[in-house]
Amino acid sequence: MTPGLAELGIAVGERVRFRSPDKGRWQVGKVTRRERDGSLGVVDGKGSARAIPLDSVLVSCTGPRGASMWEPLLDRAARTEQLRLL
Repeated sequence: MTPGLAELGIAVGERVRFRSPDKGRWQVGKVTRRERDGSLGVVDGKGSARAIPLDSVLVSCTGPRGASMWEPLLDRAARTEQLRLL
C-alpha cells in the first residue's frame, strides 16, 4: 500500500466510483495515488487521470451477506483509523 493511501484504507488499483461536478452520473475508475492536495488520484474508464475530492468517492466493498456494494471512502477511512488505535 502507498503511505498516503494506507491512511484511507485503500490500495492502488482498487475500484472506486465518483461523480464529477459537471456530470450527474457516477463513473467507475481505479485508484492510482494520493494527490498533494489530499484528493484521490483516479483513472476513469477512458484512461483520463482525475483528482477527486475524498468526499465524492465511493469504494467497492462486500456487504454483510456477501453482495457487492459501495461505501463512502471517508467512512472506510474512519473505520481504518479506529482499528489502528486498538
